Amino acid sequence: PENLFISLIKIIGSFIFLFMINRMLAVPMLILVVLMLVFSYGQNKKMQETFMDNRRKIGDINSSLQDTLAGIRVVQSFANERIEQEKFNRSNENFLISKDANYRCMGSFMSGNAFFQGMMYLVTLVFGGFLIAHGRMEASDLAMYALYIGIFISPIQILVELTEMMQKGLSGFRRFLEVVETEPDIVDAADAKPLKNVKGNVCYEDVSFHYSDDDTPVLSHVSFEIPAGKSIALVGPSGSGKTTICSLLPRFYDVTDGRVTIDGNDVRKLTLESLRSQIGLVSQDVYLFGGSIKDNIAYGKPDATMDEIVDAAKKANIHDFIMELPDKYDTFVGERGTRLSGGQKQRISIARVFLKNPPVLILDEATSALDNESERFIQKSLEELAKDRTTITIAHRLSTIRNADEILVVADCGIAERGTHEELLAQDGIYARYYDMSR
Repeated sequence: PENLFISLIKIIGSFIFLFMINRMLAVPMLILVVLMLVFSYGQNKKMQETFMDNRRKIGDINSSLQDTLAGIRVVQSFANERIEQEKFNRSNENFLISKDANYRCMGSFMSGNAFFQGMMYLVTLVFGGFLIAHGRMEASDLAMYALYIGIFISPIQILVELTEMMQKGLSGFRRFLEVVETEPDIVDAADAKPLKNVKGNVCYEDVSFHYSDDDTPVLSHVSFEIPAGKSIALVGPSGSGKTTICSLLPRFYDVTDGRVTIDGNDVRKLTLESLRSQIGLVSQDVYLFGGSIKDNIAYGKPDATMDEIVDAAKKANIHDFIMELPDKYDTFVGERGTRLSGGQKQRISIARVFLKNPPVLILDEATSALDNESERFIQKSLEELAKDRTTITIAHRLSTIRNADEILVVADCGIAERGTHEELLAQDGIYARYYDMSR
Protein backbone atom coordinates (compact mmCIF):
# COMPACT_ATOMS: atom_id res chain seq x y z
CA PRO A 1 0.00 0.00 0.00
CA GLU A 2 2.82 2.46 0.74
CA ASN A 3 4.27 1.83 -2.75
CA LEU A 4 0.96 2.87 -4.25
CA PHE A 5 0.89 6.08 -2.19
CA ILE A 6 4.55 6.97 -2.87
CA SER A 7 4.21 6.24 -6.60
CA LEU A 8 1.13 8.43 -6.97
CA ILE A 9 2.90 11.32 -5.17
CA LYS A 10 5.91 10.97 -7.48
CA ILE A 11 3.77 10.83 -10.63
CA ILE A 12 1.64 13.84 -9.69
CA GLY A 13 4.64 15.85 -8.47
CA SER A 14 6.83 15.16 -11.50
CA PHE A 15 3.91 15.92 -13.85
CA ILE A 16 3.49 19.33 -12.20
CA PHE A 17 7.18 20.09 -12.73
CA LEU A 18 6.99 18.92 -16.36
CA PHE A 19 4.24 21.48 -16.99
CA MET A 20 6.22 24.15 -15.16
CA ILE A 21 9.31 23.51 -17.30
CA ASN A 22 7.52 23.50 -20.67
CA ARG A 23 3.82 23.26 -21.23
CA MET A 24 4.06 22.58 -24.95
CA LEU A 25 6.21 19.48 -24.35
CA ALA A 26 3.97 18.33 -21.48
CA VAL A 27 0.87 18.12 -23.74
CA PRO A 28 2.06 15.14 -25.89
CA MET A 29 3.26 13.54 -22.63
CA LEU A 30 -0.26 13.88 -21.22
CA ILE A 31 -1.72 12.33 -24.39
CA LEU A 32 0.69 9.37 -24.03
CA VAL A 33 -0.28 8.89 -20.39
CA VAL A 34 -3.99 8.87 -21.29
CA LEU A 35 -3.38 6.29 -24.05
CA MET A 36 -1.32 4.25 -21.61
CA LEU A 37 -4.14 4.30 -19.05
CA VAL A 38 -6.71 3.23 -21.67
CA PHE A 39 -4.44 0.38 -22.80
CA SER A 40 -3.77 -0.70 -19.21
CA TYR A 41 -7.48 -0.70 -18.39
CA GLY A 42 -8.27 -2.98 -21.34
CA GLN A 43 -5.41 -5.34 -20.53
CA ASN A 44 -6.35 -5.29 -16.87
CA LYS A 45 -9.82 -6.68 -17.67
CA LYS A 46 -8.26 -9.46 -19.73
CA MET A 47 -5.85 -10.25 -16.91
CA GLN A 48 -8.78 -10.51 -14.48
CA GLU A 49 -10.46 -13.07 -16.74
CA THR A 50 -7.32 -15.15 -17.27
CA PHE A 51 -6.34 -15.14 -13.59
CA MET A 52 -9.89 -16.18 -12.62
CA ASP A 53 -9.81 -18.94 -15.23
CA ASN A 54 -6.48 -20.08 -13.73
CA ARG A 55 -8.11 -20.39 -10.32
CA ARG A 56 -10.98 -22.45 -11.72
CA LYS A 57 -8.63 -24.75 -13.63
CA ILE A 58 -6.38 -25.37 -10.61
CA GLY A 59 -9.58 -26.06 -8.67
CA ASP A 60 -10.47 -28.70 -11.27
CA ILE A 61 -7.03 -30.29 -10.83
CA ASN A 62 -7.39 -30.38 -7.05
CA SER A 63 -10.90 -31.82 -7.35
CA SER A 64 -9.69 -34.53 -9.72
CA LEU A 65 -6.80 -35.41 -7.42
CA GLN A 66 -8.96 -35.47 -4.31
CA ASP A 67 -11.53 -37.67 -6.05
CA THR A 68 -8.85 -40.10 -7.19
CA LEU A 69 -7.09 -40.30 -3.83
CA ALA A 70 -10.34 -40.64 -1.86
CA GLY A 71 -11.31 -43.59 -4.05
CA ILE A 72 -7.84 -45.08 -4.31
CA ARG A 73 -8.99 -48.54 -3.23
CA VAL A 74 -11.62 -48.64 -5.97
CA VAL A 75 -9.04 -47.42 -8.49
CA GLN A 76 -6.58 -50.12 -7.46
CA SER A 77 -9.20 -52.87 -7.34
CA PHE A 78 -10.10 -52.19 -10.98
CA ALA A 79 -6.46 -51.56 -11.97
CA ASN A 80 -7.54 -48.20 -13.41
CA GLU A 81 -4.48 -46.17 -12.44
CA ARG A 82 -3.84 -45.35 -16.10
CA ILE A 83 -7.38 -43.98 -16.51
CA GLU A 84 -6.96 -41.76 -13.45
CA GLN A 85 -3.59 -40.61 -14.79
CA GLU A 86 -5.28 -39.63 -18.06
CA LYS A 87 -8.00 -37.73 -16.16
CA PHE A 88 -5.33 -35.82 -14.28
CA ASN A 89 -3.41 -35.15 -17.51
CA ARG A 90 -6.55 -33.71 -19.14
CA SER A 91 -7.25 -31.34 -16.25
CA ASN A 92 -3.57 -30.44 -16.08
CA GLU A 93 -3.50 -29.74 -19.83
CA ASN A 94 -6.50 -27.42 -19.45
CA PHE A 95 -4.65 -25.59 -16.70
CA LEU A 96 -1.56 -25.34 -18.94
CA ILE A 97 -3.64 -23.80 -21.74
CA SER A 98 -5.17 -21.34 -19.29
CA LYS A 99 -1.74 -20.47 -17.90
CA ASP A 100 -0.39 -19.93 -21.42
CA ALA A 101 -3.20 -17.45 -22.14
CA ASN A 102 -2.48 -15.81 -18.80
CA TYR A 103 1.23 -15.33 -19.55
CA ARG A 104 0.46 -13.99 -23.00
CA CYS A 105 -1.90 -11.44 -21.47
CA MET A 106 0.68 -10.51 -18.82
CA GLY A 107 3.35 -10.23 -21.51
CA SER A 108 1.16 -7.91 -23.59
CA PHE A 109 0.47 -5.81 -20.50
CA MET A 110 4.13 -5.50 -19.50
CA SER A 111 5.49 -4.97 -23.03
CA GLY A 112 2.72 -2.48 -23.87
CA ASN A 113 3.55 -0.38 -20.85
CA ALA A 114 7.27 -0.64 -21.64
CA PHE A 115 6.46 0.62 -25.16
CA PHE A 116 4.63 3.70 -23.82
CA GLN A 117 7.48 4.39 -21.41
CA GLY A 118 9.96 4.28 -24.30
CA MET A 119 7.69 6.54 -26.34
CA MET A 120 7.84 9.12 -23.56
CA TYR A 121 11.64 9.38 -23.93
CA LEU A 122 11.37 9.37 -27.73
CA VAL A 123 8.70 12.13 -27.81
CA THR A 124 10.72 14.15 -25.30
CA LEU A 125 13.89 13.97 -27.43
CA VAL A 126 12.21 14.50 -30.84
CA PHE A 127 9.67 17.16 -29.87
CA GLY A 128 12.11 18.78 -27.43
CA GLY A 129 14.73 19.00 -30.19
CA PHE A 130 12.12 20.55 -32.46
CA LEU A 131 11.30 23.19 -29.80
CA ILE A 132 15.01 23.97 -29.24
CA ALA A 133 15.54 24.34 -32.99
CA HIS A 134 12.74 26.92 -33.08
CA GLY A 135 13.98 28.73 -30.01
CA ARG A 136 11.05 27.78 -27.80
CA MET A 137 13.08 25.77 -25.33
CA GLU A 138 16.56 25.78 -23.79
CA ALA A 139 18.84 22.75 -24.06
CA SER A 140 19.31 22.80 -20.27
CA ASP A 141 15.51 22.60 -19.85
CA LEU A 142 15.42 19.54 -22.11
CA ALA A 143 18.07 17.84 -19.96
CA MET A 144 16.05 18.65 -16.83
CA TYR A 145 12.91 17.43 -18.60
CA ALA A 146 14.56 14.08 -19.38
CA LEU A 147 15.54 13.69 -15.70
CA TYR A 148 11.94 14.29 -14.59
CA ILE A 149 10.75 11.79 -17.19
CA GLY A 150 12.91 9.21 -15.36
CA ILE A 151 11.33 10.20 -12.05
CA PHE A 152 7.91 9.97 -13.72
CA ILE A 153 8.48 6.52 -15.30
CA SER A 154 9.98 4.83 -12.22
CA PRO A 155 6.73 4.84 -10.17
CA ILE A 156 4.79 3.81 -13.30
CA GLN A 157 6.89 0.62 -13.42
CA ILE A 158 6.15 0.01 -9.77
CA LEU A 159 2.43 0.49 -10.41
CA VAL A 160 2.52 -1.93 -13.35
CA GLU A 161 4.12 -4.62 -11.17
CA LEU A 162 1.67 -3.81 -8.36
CA THR A 163 -1.26 -4.17 -10.77
CA GLU A 164 -0.12 -7.66 -11.77
CA MET A 165 0.32 -8.63 -8.13
CA MET A 166 -3.09 -7.21 -7.22
CA GLN A 167 -4.79 -9.13 -10.03
CA LYS A 168 -3.30 -12.41 -8.84
CA GLY A 169 -4.45 -11.76 -5.30
CA LEU A 170 -7.88 -10.40 -6.22
CA SER A 171 -8.66 -13.30 -8.56
CA GLY A 172 -7.95 -15.75 -5.74
CA PHE A 173 -10.01 -13.66 -3.32
CA ARG A 174 -12.95 -13.45 -5.75
CA ARG A 175 -12.79 -17.21 -6.31
CA PHE A 176 -12.80 -17.67 -2.53
CA LEU A 177 -15.84 -15.40 -2.20
CA GLU A 178 -17.68 -17.36 -4.91
CA VAL A 179 -17.47 -20.39 -2.64
CA VAL A 180 -18.05 -18.90 0.82
CA GLU A 181 -20.88 -16.64 -0.32
CA THR A 182 -22.82 -19.46 -2.00
CA GLU A 183 -26.30 -19.32 -0.53
CA PRO A 184 -27.71 -22.68 0.63
CA ASP A 185 -31.03 -23.74 -0.86
CA ILE A 186 -32.49 -24.44 2.58
CA VAL A 187 -32.42 -21.44 4.95
CA ASP A 188 -34.37 -20.19 7.94
CA ALA A 189 -37.61 -18.39 7.13
CA ALA A 190 -37.77 -14.72 8.09
CA ASP A 191 -40.26 -15.53 10.87
CA ALA A 192 -38.65 -18.85 11.91
CA LYS A 193 -38.95 -19.72 15.57
CA PRO A 194 -36.97 -22.19 17.70
CA LEU A 195 -38.39 -25.63 18.45
CA LYS A 196 -38.78 -26.15 22.20
CA ASN A 197 -40.14 -28.81 24.56
CA VAL A 198 -40.26 -31.45 21.85
CA LYS A 199 -42.65 -34.35 22.36
CA GLY A 200 -42.00 -35.92 18.98
CA ASN A 201 -45.39 -36.06 17.26
CA VAL A 202 -44.51 -36.15 13.52
CA CYS A 203 -47.04 -35.73 10.73
CA TYR A 204 -46.74 -35.80 6.93
CA GLU A 205 -49.76 -34.05 5.42
CA ASP A 206 -50.38 -34.68 1.69
CA VAL A 207 -46.68 -34.36 0.95
CA SER A 208 -45.39 -34.23 -2.62
CA PHE A 209 -41.80 -33.68 -3.71
CA HIS A 210 -39.67 -33.35 -6.82
CA TYR A 211 -36.17 -31.99 -7.29
CA SER A 212 -35.77 -28.36 -8.33
CA ASP A 213 -34.10 -29.26 -11.63
CA ASP A 214 -36.45 -32.12 -12.49
CA ASP A 215 -40.26 -32.12 -12.46
CA THR A 216 -40.46 -35.91 -12.22
CA PRO A 217 -42.35 -36.65 -8.97
CA VAL A 218 -40.40 -38.53 -6.30
CA LEU A 219 -43.23 -38.49 -3.76
CA SER A 220 -46.89 -37.85 -4.46
CA HIS A 221 -49.59 -37.14 -1.84
CA VAL A 222 -47.92 -39.00 1.05
CA SER A 223 -49.77 -38.76 4.36
CA PHE A 224 -49.11 -40.49 7.67
CA GLU A 225 -48.68 -39.64 11.35
CA ILE A 226 -46.27 -40.91 13.97
CA PRO A 227 -47.53 -40.33 17.52
CA ALA A 228 -44.89 -39.26 20.00
CA GLY A 229 -42.86 -42.20 21.24
CA LYS A 230 -44.04 -44.56 18.49
CA SER A 231 -42.03 -46.14 15.70
CA ILE A 232 -42.68 -46.69 12.02
CA ALA A 233 -40.65 -48.54 9.44
CA LEU A 234 -40.32 -47.76 5.75
CA VAL A 235 -39.73 -50.60 3.31
CA GLY A 236 -39.78 -50.79 -0.44
CA PRO A 237 -37.58 -51.10 -3.51
CA SER A 238 -34.48 -48.94 -3.96
CA GLY A 239 -35.35 -45.54 -5.39
CA SER A 240 -38.94 -45.61 -4.14
CA GLY A 241 -38.42 -42.51 -1.98
CA LYS A 242 -37.83 -43.92 1.53
CA THR A 243 -34.73 -41.84 2.23
CA THR A 244 -36.39 -38.79 0.67
CA ILE A 245 -39.28 -39.10 3.13
CA CYS A 246 -36.80 -39.08 6.00
CA SER A 247 -34.82 -36.19 4.51
CA LEU A 248 -37.88 -33.93 4.50
CA LEU A 249 -38.15 -34.02 8.31
CA PRO A 250 -34.78 -32.36 9.12
CA ARG A 251 -35.19 -30.22 5.97
CA PHE A 252 -32.38 -31.59 3.89
CA TYR A 253 -35.00 -30.92 1.21
CA ASP A 254 -38.21 -28.90 1.35
CA VAL A 255 -41.54 -30.30 0.23
CA THR A 256 -42.94 -28.97 -3.04
CA ASP A 257 -46.50 -29.46 -1.81
CA GLY A 258 -48.16 -30.29 1.49
CA ARG A 259 -46.28 -29.95 4.77
CA VAL A 260 -44.31 -31.84 7.39
CA THR A 261 -44.95 -30.99 11.04
CA ILE A 262 -43.40 -31.84 14.38
CA ASP A 263 -45.62 -31.24 17.40
CA GLY A 264 -47.95 -29.34 15.07
CA ASN A 265 -45.20 -26.95 13.87
CA ASP A 266 -44.45 -26.76 10.15
CA VAL A 267 -40.73 -27.60 9.92
CA ARG A 268 -40.26 -24.80 7.36
CA LYS A 269 -41.21 -22.27 10.04
CA LEU A 270 -38.67 -23.56 12.58
CA THR A 271 -35.01 -22.59 12.84
CA LEU A 272 -32.80 -25.22 11.27
CA GLU A 273 -30.48 -25.43 14.27
CA SER A 274 -33.27 -26.08 16.78
CA LEU A 275 -35.00 -28.56 14.44
CA ARG A 276 -31.94 -30.63 13.59
CA SER A 277 -30.65 -30.62 17.17
CA GLN A 278 -33.78 -32.63 18.10
CA ILE A 279 -33.28 -35.28 15.40
CA GLY A 280 -30.73 -38.08 15.48
CA LEU A 281 -29.70 -39.61 12.15
CA VAL A 282 -27.82 -42.83 11.51
CA SER A 283 -27.41 -43.31 7.80
CA GLN A 284 -26.08 -46.15 5.66
CA ASP A 285 -23.44 -43.75 4.30
CA VAL A 286 -21.19 -43.29 7.34
CA TYR A 287 -18.84 -40.33 7.46
CA LEU A 288 -16.05 -40.12 10.03
CA PHE A 289 -13.90 -37.03 10.41
CA GLY A 290 -10.12 -37.13 10.53
CA GLY A 291 -9.23 -37.40 14.23
CA SER A 292 -9.61 -39.80 17.13
CA ILE A 293 -12.41 -42.21 17.91
CA LYS A 294 -13.25 -40.09 20.94
CA ASP A 295 -13.59 -36.96 18.79
CA ASN A 296 -15.89 -38.74 16.34
CA ILE A 297 -18.20 -40.10 19.04
CA ALA A 298 -18.21 -36.73 20.85
CA TYR A 299 -19.42 -35.10 17.63
CA GLY A 300 -22.92 -36.03 18.80
CA LYS A 301 -22.41 -33.88 21.90
CA PRO A 302 -19.27 -31.69 21.78
CA ASP A 303 -19.29 -30.95 25.54
CA ALA A 304 -19.73 -34.61 26.56
CA THR A 305 -17.64 -36.03 29.39
CA MET A 306 -15.42 -39.07 28.91
CA ASP A 307 -17.85 -41.19 30.96
CA GLU A 308 -20.70 -40.22 28.63
CA ILE A 309 -18.59 -41.10 25.57
CA VAL A 310 -17.67 -44.49 27.03
CA ASP A 311 -21.31 -45.18 27.94
CA ALA A 312 -22.44 -44.37 24.39
CA ALA A 313 -19.73 -46.65 22.97
CA LYS A 314 -20.87 -49.50 25.23
CA LYS A 315 -24.48 -49.10 24.10
CA ALA A 316 -23.29 -49.21 20.47
CA ASN A 317 -21.27 -52.38 21.15
CA ILE A 318 -17.96 -50.76 20.16
CA HIS A 319 -16.31 -50.23 23.59
CA ASP A 320 -14.59 -53.64 23.77
CA PHE A 321 -13.06 -53.18 20.33
CA ILE A 322 -11.81 -49.69 21.22
CA MET A 323 -10.16 -50.94 24.42
CA GLU A 324 -8.17 -53.47 22.37
CA LEU A 325 -6.56 -50.69 20.32
CA PRO A 326 -3.10 -49.39 21.35
CA ASP A 327 -4.32 -45.82 21.92
CA LYS A 328 -7.87 -46.84 22.88
CA TYR A 329 -10.24 -43.84 22.50
CA ASP A 330 -7.37 -41.65 21.23
CA THR A 331 -6.78 -43.94 18.23
CA PHE A 332 -6.61 -42.02 14.94
CA VAL A 333 -9.31 -43.27 12.54
CA GLY A 334 -7.67 -42.00 9.33
CA GLU A 335 -9.23 -39.88 6.63
CA ARG A 336 -12.95 -40.77 6.45
CA GLY A 337 -12.25 -43.66 8.86
CA THR A 338 -10.09 -45.64 6.43
CA ARG A 339 -8.40 -47.52 9.32
CA LEU A 340 -11.70 -49.03 10.44
CA SER A 341 -13.99 -51.62 8.91
CA GLY A 342 -17.45 -50.72 7.65
CA GLY A 343 -19.12 -52.25 10.69
CA GLN A 344 -16.82 -50.44 13.11
CA LYS A 345 -17.50 -47.11 11.43
CA GLN A 346 -21.23 -47.81 11.55
CA ARG A 347 -21.12 -48.53 15.27
CA ILE A 348 -19.21 -45.32 15.96
CA SER A 349 -21.89 -43.38 14.08
CA ILE A 350 -24.53 -45.16 16.17
CA ALA A 351 -22.63 -44.20 19.33
CA ARG A 352 -22.90 -40.56 18.23
CA VAL A 353 -26.68 -40.82 18.27
CA PHE A 354 -26.68 -42.56 21.65
CA LEU A 355 -24.66 -39.61 22.94
CA LYS A 356 -26.90 -37.02 21.32
CA ASN A 357 -29.97 -38.70 22.84
CA PRO A 358 -32.57 -36.92 20.64
CA PRO A 359 -36.37 -37.23 20.94
CA VAL A 360 -36.69 -38.17 17.24
CA LEU A 361 -34.60 -40.87 15.55
CA ILE A 362 -34.06 -41.62 11.87
CA LEU A 363 -32.35 -44.94 11.21
CA ASP A 364 -31.52 -45.24 7.51
CA GLU A 365 -30.20 -48.80 7.13
CA ALA A 366 -28.39 -48.29 10.45
CA THR A 367 -27.26 -51.90 10.73
CA SER A 368 -26.59 -52.58 7.05
CA ALA A 369 -22.79 -52.90 7.47
CA LEU A 370 -22.86 -55.15 10.54
CA ASP A 371 -22.41 -58.89 10.80
CA ASN A 372 -25.28 -60.95 12.18
CA GLU A 373 -23.89 -61.19 15.72
CA SER A 374 -23.15 -57.45 15.98
CA GLU A 375 -26.51 -56.66 14.41
CA ARG A 376 -28.32 -58.53 17.17
CA PHE A 377 -26.46 -56.56 19.84
CA ILE A 378 -27.01 -53.24 18.06
CA GLN A 379 -30.65 -54.00 17.38
CA LYS A 380 -31.24 -54.52 21.09
CA SER A 381 -29.44 -51.25 21.84
CA LEU A 382 -31.44 -49.39 19.21
CA GLU A 383 -34.67 -50.79 20.56
CA GLU A 384 -33.64 -49.61 24.01
CA LEU A 385 -32.77 -46.17 22.62
CA ALA A 386 -36.03 -45.97 20.69
CA LYS A 387 -38.17 -46.44 23.81
CA ASP A 388 -40.43 -43.42 24.32
CA ARG A 389 -38.89 -41.76 21.26
CA THR A 390 -40.36 -41.19 17.81
CA THR A 391 -38.46 -43.44 15.44
CA ILE A 392 -38.41 -43.77 11.66
CA THR A 393 -36.52 -46.82 10.41
CA ILE A 394 -35.58 -47.64 6.84
CA ALA A 395 -34.63 -51.27 6.44
CA HIS A 396 -34.22 -53.91 3.78
CA ARG A 397 -33.74 -56.63 6.39
CA LEU A 398 -37.35 -57.13 7.38
CA SER A 399 -36.35 -59.07 10.48
CA THR A 400 -35.14 -55.79 12.06
CA ILE A 401 -38.52 -54.04 11.83
CA ARG A 402 -41.01 -56.71 12.87
CA ASN A 403 -41.69 -54.92 16.16
CA ALA A 404 -42.40 -51.50 14.60
CA ASP A 405 -45.76 -49.99 15.57
CA GLU A 406 -46.54 -49.50 11.89
CA ILE A 407 -44.85 -50.50 8.65
CA LEU A 408 -45.25 -48.41 5.48
CA VAL A 409 -44.51 -49.98 2.11
CA VAL A 410 -43.30 -47.20 -0.21
CA ALA A 411 -43.74 -47.74 -3.94
CA ASP A 412 -44.77 -45.76 -7.02
CA CYS A 413 -44.08 -42.35 -5.38
CA GLY A 414 -46.40 -43.07 -2.45
CA ILE A 415 -47.52 -45.50 0.23
CA ALA A 416 -48.75 -48.75 -1.31
CA GLU A 417 -49.41 -50.67 1.93
CA ARG A 418 -49.47 -49.95 5.63
CA GLY A 419 -50.04 -51.88 8.84
CA THR A 420 -48.27 -54.06 11.38
CA HIS A 421 -46.07 -56.98 10.41
CA GLU A 422 -48.89 -59.48 10.90
CA GLU A 423 -51.47 -57.33 9.10
CA LEU A 424 -49.23 -56.90 6.06
CA LEU A 425 -48.48 -60.61 5.87
CA ALA A 426 -52.22 -61.26 5.95
CA GLN A 427 -52.73 -58.88 2.99
CA ASP A 428 -50.41 -61.12 0.93
CA GLY A 429 -49.17 -58.13 -1.08
CA ILE A 430 -45.80 -56.44 -1.70
CA TYR A 431 -44.61 -56.77 1.91
CA ALA A 432 -45.52 -60.44 2.08
CA ARG A 433 -43.55 -61.04 -1.13
CA TYR A 434 -40.51 -59.22 0.29
CA TYR A 435 -40.79 -61.20 3.51
CA ASP A 436 -40.89 -64.52 1.66
CA MET A 437 -37.84 -63.52 -0.38
CA SER A 438 -35.87 -62.59 2.76
CA ARG A 439 -36.41 -65.87 4.54
